[in-house]
Amino acid sequence: MANVVRAALVQATWTGDTESMLAKHEEHAREAARRGARIIGFQEVFNSPYFCQVQDAEHYRWAEPVPDGPTVTRMRELARETGMVIVVPVFEVEQSGFYYNTAAVIDADGTVLGKYRKHHIPQVEGFWEKFYFKPGNLGWPVFDTAVGKVGVYICYDRHFPEGWRQLGLNGAQLVYNPSATHRGLSSHLWRLEQPAAAVANEYFVAAINRVGQEEYGDNDFYGTSYFVDPRGRFVGDVASDSKEELVVRDLDLGLIEEVRHQWAFYRDRRPDAYEGLVRP
Repeated sequence: MANVVRAALVQATWTGDTESMLAKHEEHAREAARRGARIIGFQEVFNSPYFCQVQDAEHYRWAEPVPDGPTVTRMRELARETGMVIVVPVFEVEQSGFYYNTAAVIDADGTVLGKYRKHHIPQVEGFWEKFYFKPGNLGWPVFDTAVGKVGVYICYDRHFPEGWRQLGLNGAQLVYNPSATHRGLSSHLWRLEQPAAAVANEYFVAAINRVGQEEYGDNDFYGTSYFVDPRGRFVGDVASDSKEELVVRDLDLGLIEEVRHQWAFYRDRRPDAYEGLVRP
């Protein structure tokens, strides 16, 4: 019997304040639950603007603790209300001077299963993230959720194949990739990298991008969020490149085992020959 999970993601425009941004995502989540979704994920630092277009200490105000801060606490209540697993990307403060680009993973009963911290931190025009974030230090956890084994890889991480592979080795069936990337920089890569990662590592990927322009810079976030299966095929249509959208798709997790038997990439790995990959 097929193991089908109905999954959702949200690509959203910035509203101008955190409260309305949270309220909007709560309504998207409730609609996804009405449509039968059992898991939903939001975009990178979803409750704030993408402030990394500038380098300004005022933006530390968006940071909050994880899991005990107000946003994750509120999302825990939402998970209990809807019965959905929720992937919640926020700006995390651990202690003074220790800030991370983080995603909490909340199970369908409201339990915080853990968090992922973004490993690869860009510092280029329009993406001044090293000003704000330390590199992640929690490895590549895979969370045993009510819908299966779920991992997270955040935005710029997607350019680095090592983390994708580690998530696969750790048992991921579905990886959420919350992002904030703009049209002029990487749109030609957007429909290549995540499908390639899904094929190479034989799992599903949920690729989420912001949409629209915001007040802190000229980045034109182009949406086109999607789910992709282990054969590299889009599951349903790709989302709009200009409008906010809730995407809900059925993912047949049984396809993972089928593809792994057919292509056998994990069988044919050669970790004994890869030591050069980790030399500085």
